[in-house]
Amino acid sequence: MSTPLPRDAQRQSDRRRFRRALNGSLAFTLLLWLCFIAQQTFNWEFLSVTPHSMAGLLGLLTAPLLHGSVEHILANTTGILLLGTLAGTTYPKATLRALPLLWLGSGLGAWLLGDPDSHHLGVSGVTHGLMFLVFTLGLLRRDRAAIAAGMIAFLFFGGMLMTILPHEAGVSWQSHLGGAVGGVVAAFLFRRSDPLPVRAKYSWEIEEELEQQRNEHAHDTFEPRAPDDVPVLWQHAAMPEERGKVLPFRRPDSVE
Repeated sequence: MSTPLPRDAQRQSDRRRFRRALNGSLAFTLLLWLCFIAQQTFNWEFLSVTPHSMAGLLGLLTAPLLHGSVEHILANTTGILLLGTLAGTTYPKATLRALPLLWLGSGLGAWLLGDPDSHHLGVSGVTHGLMFLVFTLGLLRRDRAAIAAGMIAFLFFGGMLMTILPHEAGVSWQSHLGGAVGGVVAAFLFRRSDPLPVRAKYSWEIEEELEQQRNEHAHDTFEPRAPDDVPVLWQHAAMPEERGKVLPFRRPDSVE
């Protein structure tokens, strides 16, 4: 367990982590919008995931950067900003290490399970992976910060538990499922990447420790510790080697 920081230092550290996570999420959403604008000028289908096609494997790297409509990218922008900031603030190291699994898992799910005549694109598989990553880490770690982050993720994005299954035409549930599996796998692999926060003690725990210290101090004051070597004040005199003597026992004469 890490050494506890002073309260002011801990607050500053939390603010820095939040700013880094928020700035990273904002930078990534800006990249998504730039790619969406660039899509309007060229044919992007070759960059999407085409299931069961060797050429479609290129989409494993590029498909999350593409979106089919303004509504599509707006929905994913919200998920990236909220879930990316939440995951990056609570688990900065685990989230960074998990991103390749979420990214590739999203594409592999679409490539393996999708219709060969379809094209899959969008970062929604990564957002599903982030939600499942945060939620699973809350179940595995079970410290207060992890449980709170898992509850927040489930409160706002719990509906993703349903969108990993077929429910609406035109929605790539396959990429959602692949990202979710990647998030769960990453949670098990990287659950110890970030140190557990120092647990604050309750008032009754502090009172018990103080009471125990007072009792130990009183014991040392009024009851001195038993010495390790007690001097012998009296010893038995040395006994002679001959400790006794056997007297002959004369049998009485027999009576005739």
